[in-house]
Amino acid sequence: MTARFFDVHINEFAIGMGPKIFSRKSKKNGIVYSLRLLPIGGFVSMVGEDEDSDDERALCKKPVWQRIIITGAGSAMNIICGVLLSFVMIVSTPVIGGTTVASFSDNAVSQSSGLSVGDKIISIDGAKTSISTQVVYEISRCTSGAVDIEVIRDEKTLTIKDVNFGQETDNGIVFGVCDFKIIAESKSPLNVIKHTWHTSMLSVKMIWQSLGDLITGKYGMEAVSGPVGVTGTITTVAKESTVSLIYLCSVIAMNLGIFNLLPVPALDGGRIFFQLIEMIFRRPISRKLEAAIHMVGIIVLFAFMFIITFKDIIALF
Repeated sequence: MTARFFDVHINEFAIGMGPKIFSRKSKKNGIVYSLRLLPIGGFVSMVGEDEDSDDERALCKKPVWQRIIITGAGSAMNIICGVLLSFVMIVSTPVIGGTTVASFSDNAVSQSSGLSVGDKIISIDGAKTSISTQVVYEISRCTSGAVDIEVIRDEKTLTIKDVNFGQETDNGIVFGVCDFKIIAESKSPLNVIKHTWHTSMLSVKMIWQSLGDLITGKYGMEAVSGPVGVTGTITTVAKESTVSLIYLCSVIAMNLGIFNLLPVPALDGGRIFFQLIEMIFRRPISRKLEAAIHMVGIIVLFAFMFIITFKDIIALF
């Protein structure tokens, strides 16, 4: 009985987006399997997704809470895939870093500001740090001057005020530079789980903050990449190390999942938004109106994708 809760009639299972290159209809289940022109993502088209239907297995016939779960399942799997890749990366990494300062670079700015060897960093400007990547990330965002760092020193917790770091600029974006090394931690099962959790949560935080920086104008369009730019980045990272490639794939997977949950027309988050409205007001919005709004969203997204892809191609030359 439980299995029938999600027994939805599927029209098409597509790999890629855009016009069809190849398609085949299964004689067994009637589902159309297709390969499309643009190698970007894919989709599952369900009966009753954008229209009314008398089919008992149509999506529109399902209770709202079931439709919300079905709609968000793809994004959830992307995020789960990102977490699993983070786990693989942590397991594959020879050593994992904690938050204790091991040594400083020559002429380290932070050392002259009050940090010392042996300090265990527990927060930077209020942001909690439990693993080395969190320390490096929070320092990279320290671009407005001095920051307050909370540490454990000689078994006592203290706050070091106005700690400075050096800065670097990449493509017009200023980053704070971590000018010290961090002590490695033993790789136990519990520690691997801990690092996997904090690495995944850091990826989520990084994605949200990057989106906010883009909206507020901190990052310009030159910082946005489409399929061409991402492919170039993957190629570069793959040459560096397998671990770096796994991490990049983890971030991309989680980025896709989170972005797809934004309440934007045509995205899963946009559909969930309309479903929540239906749940609150006990009646659905007109299917035709919702379909029209999603169509406008698709057009805008494809236009944006075209602009970004054109920018990435120009950058190649």
